[in-house]
Amino acid sequence: MDEFRSLWLVVNAASGSNDEGTTAQLRQSCADAGLRIERVISFPDDALPTCEDLLAANIGLVAIFTGDGTVNALVTGLYGWDGAILILPGGTKNLLYHRLHAERDVDDVLHAVAGDRVRRTRPAIIRCEGGDALAGLMAGPATAWNDVREALRRADIPAMASGTARAIGQSVAAPTIVCADPPLGRREGYPLIELTPQDTGFAIDAYYSDTVEDYLAQGIALLKQDFREGPSERLGTVSHLHLRSASGEPIGLLIDGEPADCEIEAGFALVPCEVDLLATEFDA
Repeated sequence: MDEFRSLWLVVNAASGSNDEGTTAQLRQSCADAGLRIERVISFPDDALPTCEDLLAANIGLVAIFTGDGTVNALVTGLYGWDGAILILPGGTKNLLYHRLHAERDVDDVLHAVAGDRVRRTRPAIIRCEGGDALAGLMAGPATAWNDVREALRRADIPAMASGTARAIGQSVAAPTIVCADPPLGRREGYPLIELTPQDTGFAIDAYYSDTVEDYLAQGIALLKQDFREGPSERLGTVSHLHLRSASGEPIGLLIDGEPADCEIEAGFALVPCEVDLLATEFDA
């Protein structure tokens, strides 16, 4: 597949798996697989490539080794492009990578690309007024814990301490989010709802905090980006969902880990991604 022999690589030094050593190792892995990296883009110092940039350079493949937020910005920014994007595991949980490549390691994936053992796919994603979620979306006041996580990433101890106190306070007094259409789960709602896109719909996991211990457990789970460790229940899998704030306050959103604005009501729908991604998982 000659169109995929040359590629541009996007990395982000602020992502959990990115540093000079891992980037150098990734470049070597590409070379070993027979793939030629024409350009390395280090976001945010370098701007993400546009459709026009790639067309002018005659590049048909972009590989990205970053966290979910940068992946989202690249993919949604390339909607309408006729090339393909290769997602690599440069973040913490790498949900989209595993959806496309199962448990294959990076070397196996790169050799599959070089050996024409990949397929173009446009996986189902979640769309709302605030944007498109490729890996997942979280809604509710408890998303305040994201500020604590970002302070932890920056090693900003004062901000982490003040943010933790604020997040606990917001969680304890959290106005809840209700699944209004279809009506699912508790009538009084939940402080945090997570949506995860799948091929046949998006899974709804609702997180609750009935005690102080629950609030702390939920906060710790959010800080670790291992949301499913918190107290929760699976409400089902749907192709559309309408959420409503029980308090009349705006709903907090995290789309692929990045905050987004939202009103007191929000609709979510399963739609296909609008640019091709490469997959090695043929049974997905």
